[in-house]
Amino acid sequence: MTEGPASKLIVTILMALVFIFINSIMFHALLSKPVFRELPRYILFAHMLCNDSVQLLVCMTLYLMTANLQQIPKALCALFLFFATTTFNNAPLNLAVMSLERYVAICFPLRHSEIVNQKSAGVSIGLIWIFSSINLGIDVIYSLMVSPVSFKDSMYCSRERIIISPWQIDKFQGFNYLFFVTVTAILIFSYINVVVAARCASSQKDSAKKAHKTILLHLGQLVLCVNSFIFGTIERALAMTSSSRLFIDLRYMNFLFVLLLPRCLSPLIYGLRDDAVRPLFLYYVRCGYQKVKPAGTIH
Repeated sequence: MTEGPASKLIVTILMALVFIFINSIMFHALLSKPVFRELPRYILFAHMLCNDSVQLLVCMTLYLMTANLQQIPKALCALFLFFATTTFNNAPLNLAVMSLERYVAICFPLRHSEIVNQKSAGVSIGLIWIFSSINLGIDVIYSLMVSPVSFKDSMYCSRERIIISPWQIDKFQGFNYLFFVTVTAILIFSYINVVVAARCASSQKDSAKKAHKTILLHLGQLVLCVNSFIFGTIERALAMTSSSRLFIDLRYMNFLFVLLLPRCLSPLIYGLRDDAVRPLFLYYVRCGYQKVKPAGTIH
């Protein structure tokens, strides 16, 4: 490996490891207080942290194998792609569920604890994983039906190697559009209803204002997710460039700034914005040098 590819590899690994470390500290901060383990809002946030950390780890592994031209059995590749694709789709769906939780908290405050609790949060996370795994699950099952023996063969791991029929490409794009439209509709629905509730209920203006800002943040995070969704489209466009060297460089920039960086920033921005999580996160980042551990007041 020459100096150029080696430096790119080091930057990618360091970026992924730094953000996995940050997510781990934030996750530890959530576990440090019983109230965070009980409130659905923070259970979903903890799921976001775990999900994005797994995706960073899997993407980094796949990138390393691609950079080193490493071949692996198709069965192992399918496992890697399952976690990469499922965690990729989990992120926007998790945002949608978190926005609905804020919508219920503001628009149905008396029924919030009844509708949104630990059990419903767990069920929501389970459904998120089920819906997110359907897309690649269909491809893997179809490949097993058509050519089960091929799963023993070694290959360069990429999603394109799993696709064996043209209809699978259309199905893949259709699922992506469905995810995006559904999540966008849920976020807009939640945002409008929270704004209306904020104007009507004078007693809950502060809570509604915070929920309003939270859902706006979710919309911003959705924009980051959309950047990830267009990763494949940009890569196919880059493949049309005449220079192979230029394609390799642009593909690396596309991977770093369109796919990797948005998923790194999303949980960090959300965690640092939260008044209860931020002091605890900073406390653990400083290795507990503060004399008093933050209480983590929940609003």
